[in-house]
Amino acid sequence: MPRTPRERIIHALERQPPVAGEQVPHFELVFYLTMEAFGKVHPSHRSFWQWDQMSAAERRLHRQDVAQLYVDIARRYGQSAIFVQPFVRDDQMDPLAEAIRDISGDEFLLVQHGDATFGVPDGNHMEDFAVRMAEDPGGLRAEAARSADWAVERGQRFAKAGLFDGFALCSDYAFNVNPFMSPAQFADFVTPYLAKITQAYRDQGLYVIKHTDGNINPILDQLAQTKPHALHSLDPQGGMDIAEVKRQYGREMCLIGNVNCGLIDTGTEEEMLESARYALRHGMPGGGYVFSTSNCVYTGMKLSRYDQLLECLRKEGVY
Repeated sequence: MPRTPRERIIHALERQPPVAGEQVPHFELVFYLTMEAFGKVHPSHRSFWQWDQMSAAERRLHRQDVAQLYVDIARRYGQSAIFVQPFVRDDQMDPLAEAIRDISGDEFLLVQHGDATFGVPDGNHMEDFAVRMAEDPGGLRAEAARSADWAVERGQRFAKAGLFDGFALCSDYAFNVNPFMSPAQFADFVTPYLAKITQAYRDQGLYVIKHTDGNINPILDQLAQTKPHALHSLDPQGGMDIAEVKRQYGREMCLIGNVNCGLIDTGTEEEMLESARYALRHGMPGGGYVFSTSNCVYTGMKLSRYDQLLECLRKEGVY
C-alpha cells in the first residue's frame, strides 16, 4: 500500500534509505498564489481584526475555510507537509490544526512557526542591534535566554495537545553575501539558544525544520550542531550549493530546497529546470532530501512556472 505524504516526508526527515519507486517528498514553506489557483485570498493576506466581534459560528466558518484551503494546496500540488502560518492568536492555532486534521486526517505533516532566536533586524533596528552587540552583550544574552524559555514552554503546550507534528524555525540569519553576525557573534547570541529550542522540541517528539535564506556557509557548522531534523532553504542566490552541503552534512540532517527562486521568475525555462534537476541530482542520493524552492511560492511568481517545476519533479524525482 502506498505511503501517505506525511509518512514519506518523515522518512526523509529521519534520513532513512530511499524506497525504490517512490517520489521525493515535496514541501513549500508558503504557497501564496491562492487567488489565481483557487479564487481565494491566502490566509496570511486576510484581515481578522474583527475576530473578537465574530460569533462562534462565524469563527468556525473562517477556520474551516482556511483549513480547507491549506489542504487543497497540499493535495493539488503534491506537498507532503503543511506550514500553518500564525492565525489570529496563538490560542487559535490548535483549533485550526484540528480543522485541518478533520479534513485530512494524518495525510500531511503539520508544522507551525516556532523560532525565537535573533534574525536579521529590519532596517529601522539594524543599527541599534549592532550597537547592543558591542555595548550590551549581557543584555542581549538575557533577552535571548528569555525568548528561548518562552519558545520551550510554548512548544510543550502544543506538544501536549498533539495536533502539530513539529515546528519550522523561521528566523533568517543571512543576506546573499554573508550572515548578519560574524561566526563568533552568532556563537554567542544565537547558537546556544537555537540548540536549546531545537532539543526541547525534539524531546517532545516534534520535528524541527530550520529555515534561513542567504549565504549561511560561514555558520553552517553551527546550524548543524544544533541538530535540526532538516535545513531549509539552501538558497543558491546566497551561494549555497546543495552538492557541497550534502557532502558535508547529508548524514546529519535532511536537506530541503535549493531550487532557485530567482530563475523561476527571471530565468529561461531551461535555466529554471536545470536548477531543479541540479537539486534533485545532488539531493536525492541516499535519501534525506525534500524538493522545494529556495524560499517559497511567493506573490508575483508565475503559477505556470511552478507547474513546470512539479512536472520535472514527477518525471525525474523518483527513486
